[in-house]
Amino acid sequence: MAKSQHNIFFMEHVPLKSATTYPRDLASMSRICPNCKYLRKPSDTAPDWQCPSCQIAYNKGAGADTGKQYGRYRTEHEHRPASGIAKWLVVITILIAGGWFGKPVWQSLGGETTTRLRNQPAVTLYATTWCGYCAATRRFFADNGIQYTELDVEESTAGYEGHRRLGGNGVPLVVVGDEVIRGFNETELRARLKPWLKKS
Repeated sequence: MAKSQHNIFFMEHVPLKSATTYPRDLASMSRICPNCKYLRKPSDTAPDWQCPSCQIAYNKGAGADTGKQYGRYRTEHEHRPASGIAKWLVVITILIAGGWFGKPVWQSLGGETTTRLRNQPAVTLYATTWCGYCAATRRFFADNGIQYTELDVEESTAGYEGHRRLGGNGVPLVVVGDEVIRGFNETELRARLKPWLKKS
């Protein structure tokens, strides 16, 4: 049985030029503090990032930026300034789009009221301040969104003359367009003003 030969190569030991021994890892490596020039010893117990003599971090002593973010790790929840601007742009875009596409809805809602009031015939109430039926007529107009003009027959000349010209014997006297309604008659007011009454 023949022996197999193995070629084994060994690295030749080369002696170092100086008697300095090099550390196995960077943590145990000697450091010189840039602030107080202290040479760190292997026996020092301060953290590796801090000078045992002056207690200042090595990078801080070297003049590193120590602003608001110094010593903090950036988390994924921290936002960059550009992302804040982007959020505002999205909000503004949504508002503009909502206004633009919502315009027909607003016009139809507002337009219905405007059209209703624009087409409503002129309503004039001849009344007095002390009359209970006049107060009931005012309440009916207010509750149903009817626009009207009130003329006091005792306080104004226009009210007195208009009331007399229409043959008024009492108050209230309501004129809807060309129709005259004597006294407070809710049924007749509803019939004459039906298209313009506010729907509740």
